[in-house]
Amino acid sequence: MRAPPLFASSLRASVASVGEEALLRSIRRWLGRASPRPPAGIGDDCAVLIPARGRELLTIDPVVHGVHFDGRVPARAVGAKLFRRNLSDIAAMGGRPRAAVVALALDCRVSLAWLAEFYRGLARESRRHGVPVVGGDVARLDGSLVATLAMTGECPGRALTRAGSRPGDWLYVTGSLGRSLATGHHHAFEPRLAEGAWLARRGEVRAMMDVSDGLAKDLGAMTPRGASPAIYGAMLPRRGEASVREALCDGEDYELLFSVAAGAGRASLEKAWRRAFPRTRLTCIGRFARAGAVPPDALNLGDFRGYEHLR
Repeated sequence: MRAPPLFASSLRASVASVGEEALLRSIRRWLGRASPRPPAGIGDDCAVLIPARGRELLTIDPVVHGVHFDGRVPARAVGAKLFRRNLSDIAAMGGRPRAAVVALALDCRVSLAWLAEFYRGLARESRRHGVPVVGGDVARLDGSLVATLAMTGECPGRALTRAGSRPGDWLYVTGSLGRSLATGHHHAFEPRLAEGAWLARRGEVRAMMDVSDGLAKDLGAMTPRGASPAIYGAMLPRRGEASVREALCDGEDYELLFSVAAGAGRASLEKAWRRAFPRTRLTCIGRFARAGAVPPDALNLGDFRGYEHLR
């Protein structure tokens, strides 16, 4: 079956033919069991949620036509990508996802068939991960489509943040890096929820984040004062035929980057990881050296740049 295009070729096939109220009814139908009955789901101005146990998490991410997807990406995959981007943020804190809301801004020419597939992609991820879609909004945006999803989560124990690393700490990354767009990984990735929760329970893990804008850029957010990352090209786990530059700069890998205390037993951590996650690759890519003491054979990260939205 041929995937529907984003913009309809006729008024009858577009959202303009039904209007806001009918569109909202369709969205409820497309989501199906992924959205519970009011007041816990779509139908009121706010959804009613059960308070989180422990620390509460909140994250928000969009997918923008022409930035995060184009006509080559099927509508279901776009919906799934939006959901997974937020799941990856929750995973990076070691948390569990709880509920989601979706805000849609779209041109009146957007195809109803495309939108139905988009919401079915969202609903599938919602059901897979047990995270209900509890509300949202729809607004007009001439010339494009932007879907924004906010998600709540909880950390029953420790919430890992980007802060906490120290000079000497080892740096690890899950999975592989680079060529996310060329391989389709940017929309077909699996959020590392189980892995993130496992790492949050390990006392030797000091800080964590997900790699979304490229390792070269994201490393800066985790680097402690008085330190510099010492990363080695030969140690980078590259996806397919990705170059070192692609592994550092492409972004949208949605893998976990984390630091491990310098004095910790790395062999013990890696052995425990292999038992817990035999199918998820884990790689030590370097460590945080003291500022001014980066070994000469380490990569000069100043030569690499990740993705910046406004540059």
